[in-house]
Amino acid sequence: MPPDNATGLLGRDQELRELEILIGNARNGRGGSTLLLGDPGIGKTMLLDTATARLTGVQLIRVDGYEAESTMPFAAAQRLIRPLRDHLPALPERHRQALLVAAGETDGPPPDRFLVGLGVLGLLGAAGDTVPVVCAIDDAHHLDAESLDVFAFVARRLEAESATLLLAGRDSPALTNQAAGIPARHLTGLPQDAAVRLLMRTLPERIDPAVAVQVFAATAGNPLALVDLAGELTVRQLTESSFGDEPLPVGRRLEQHYLRQVRKLGAEAQLWLLIAAADATGNLDLITAVAGDLGLPADVADTAETAGLVELGRSVLFRHPLVRGAAYNAAFGKDRRRVHRALSVRADELNLVEHAAWHAAKATLGTDEQVAQRLERVADLAAERGGFASRARVLMEAATLTPAGGVRYARLVRAAEAALAAGTSQLAKDLIDEIDEGLLDPVSRGRLTVIGADYAMFVAAPTLTRASADTLEAARHFHGHDTDLEQAALIKAWEWALSPERLTAGIEWPELGRRFAEGAALKEGDPAVILRAISALILKPYPDAVPAIRAALDLYERMDPASMLNYGHGVAALATAVWDAEARHRLLEKFAAAARDTGSLQKLDSALWVLSLSEALGGTPRQALKYMEQVRELRRAIGYDAEHVVNVATLAWSEAARPQVLAMAEATYAMGFGGVHSTAMAALATVDIAEGRYAEAYQKLKPFVDDPFFHVTPVTWPDFAEAAAHCGFTAEAFTTAAQLTELAAASGSRWARGVAHRVQAVVHGNEQDFLDAIADLDGAYAAIDEGRAHLAYGEWLRRAKRRRDARPHLRKAADLFERAGADPFTVRATRELEAAGETRQESVPGRPAQLTPQELTVAELAAAGRTNAEIGATIFLSVNTVDYHLRKVFQKLGISSRRQLSDRLDHV
Repeated sequence: MPPDNATGLLGRDQELRELEILIGNARNGRGGSTLLLGDPGIGKTMLLDTATARLTGVQLIRVDGYEAESTMPFAAAQRLIRPLRDHLPALPERHRQALLVAAGETDGPPPDRFLVGLGVLGLLGAAGDTVPVVCAIDDAHHLDAESLDVFAFVARRLEAESATLLLAGRDSPALTNQAAGIPARHLTGLPQDAAVRLLMRTLPERIDPAVAVQVFAATAGNPLALVDLAGELTVRQLTESSFGDEPLPVGRRLEQHYLRQVRKLGAEAQLWLLIAAADATGNLDLITAVAGDLGLPADVADTAETAGLVELGRSVLFRHPLVRGAAYNAAFGKDRRRVHRALSVRADELNLVEHAAWHAAKATLGTDEQVAQRLERVADLAAERGGFASRARVLMEAATLTPAGGVRYARLVRAAEAALAAGTSQLAKDLIDEIDEGLLDPVSRGRLTVIGADYAMFVAAPTLTRASADTLEAARHFHGHDTDLEQAALIKAWEWALSPERLTAGIEWPELGRRFAEGAALKEGDPAVILRAISALILKPYPDAVPAIRAALDLYERMDPASMLNYGHGVAALATAVWDAEARHRLLEKFAAAARDTGSLQKLDSALWVLSLSEALGGTPRQALKYMEQVRELRRAIGYDAEHVVNVATLAWSEAARPQVLAMAEATYAMGFGGVHSTAMAALATVDIAEGRYAEAYQKLKPFVDDPFFHVTPVTWPDFAEAAAHCGFTAEAFTTAAQLTELAAASGSRWARGVAHRVQAVVHGNEQDFLDAIADLDGAYAAIDEGRAHLAYGEWLRRAKRRRDARPHLRKAADLFERAGADPFTVRATRELEAAGETRQESVPGRPAQLTPQELTVAELAAAGRTNAEIGATIFLSVNTVDYHLRKVFQKLGISSRRQLSDRLDHV
């Protein structure tokens, strides 16, 4: 039998040791976290209490979840932040602002919960530089959704901070889903020996060990059940009882036990317990005031404490949440409503707006529009603080109190909007299904339609191919009622057509283009400029469309971050249409920066995905991989499995993965993501050309050229023309080369002009075209196309017996390909160089194999000139952790400064 630990806690030595290790690590500058999960009474709170009871030399912060605060955004996070306020000046301004807005202490743009998480992470890091911080968070299942997201985010990102987070809560799907990615420990009942010793230690008389074992089996070793249920019976009763072979339903039996304890008290004590249970936050001043309002004597609370049901101090603590449930459920409904009504009045006087509205709702029988309006105001306050999950839940409650009709369903529409904004897509879908669309006003009907389309895209539902058509229908609902919403819906209708591309259903492209032109004419402003550009791209001849597209790109250059968040998703299509890779990269980075600075990780995820896909269309595989690593880091930060997140087009550059890429491309096509499919096939065709499989490249590209999709198809023309020329389809090659030359002239793009010259050179064999291609592509932000121009010219020179002239171009091509991570072209260029009489040495150092992906990302960002704070914001780490990784990078690479990083890493 293992010995008891020094505290007297039985049967939890291993769990206690794990918590002590985490706390010890925090003392040594290594952050960590754990989530204790288990049934009521299993000992989660006792374990937290024991682990933190005698701590010295640390700052201990205790935070409990309360049901009454479960719809008050960042309520629990505020309690964690409050003791750390002295360290706020150490945070970046946007993180400090996010914490203050979330706490309701200042006005500002509503912060995303993950931006608040970054602020809390930085706060713990700064505080830990002074003294280690231990945060013990109990009843996590009762936390408001925003606080739980913040704590979970911080728990996943703690690395090099002198801080640890210890969370505990009931083992429920809601909690485990939201806390995914945090190391979890599932607590079960005590081992038999510890359970028997606990029972022996608790009872006033000795009990037969065999009966004690039977009690252990009946309670499944649940410590609270062993102490309280067994304590309710005499030793004789325990001995004579027949528990049976199956464990008792512990939770129900415990609550019945506490219910009996409550009912043993007098009416006044029961009413006081009901007030405390209804309040649920332990606010002793509020409870005392309401008790006085209801005529209770001042010393009535002492009776409840003497009975062992509560503990009085600065606040009221119930012996266990099941005691609170028993005290609440013991009362009649009319008494509960009377207590809530009194609590609402007093909370209103104390300016506790959220509490007052919550209690008013609990006091209402049936519907009450006035109370619903109070809840709607609370929902608006939640939105102002960035609490969209809380807003959704409060609006749902408001809807239940609203008389039947359009107003009720309009509130459910707004609740669904908030739910989707918070990432709780299933809740949004459930709300959508409850709404009677026929009772909605036109604007609410349009908003409902937009939500449905957004939901389809968010969860990749089969209806995503109709998302564009549905959003166009929403614009029709808005027409004549809200121009801003109408123009926003039209822009989104275009964005939702970009993912399915040719698979988009329910619309005719000319109709869509005309609708965009009509929408642009409704009201001048940023949306009008963008709509005119999209309309021109769809309807006008290319030379006539270019000025409108350029005007939109100029607008994006001038946009403030807030506007960029609203409209940045579509910038890649317009920049690609005019072959401006540099502007595309710059503006997408601006979009990503706006999302990052506001903590909008959903939009940041989208921006990084588009950046990675864009690099697959005219960029480099290496850059595409870097952005995908940032996507993985983001997914890890918010608790998603990131190990299998891939850009299919980037994977196409790996020869070993070709069968996998084809299978993945077909799978995405079947799901409706035509854009992912076409990008993957285009990348595979490029690799085919690199390896001389021209017929295969031609077969892959021919369907897309025959069925063009606006900005995307011309990007594939160069490969199609080259493949056609090598396969004997000279007429198609000549026609495509001529089209590309016309496009280059109209676009004014150096990239397009250089590629057009290269294609003309490949098709016609004109040396001047090779030279013009090289000149145009030099510094045009098109490394692979520049390398291909040198490669094509070098091959042409070698075949013309001008081997000496060929070598510099082949050498340059191999270097460009190697830096870009375009391995198939590197192999081809190296082979050609050797055929020209020169053996090539690797010109740049390869990826340092000893660096982890995260270390490599930190190193590359540092080499690019980013500060530690900027790097941390980019990959969601604290400054302490960034500094820790950089020290490891320096040690592994044998360098001592950031300046030396650029000499050791590849740059593109």
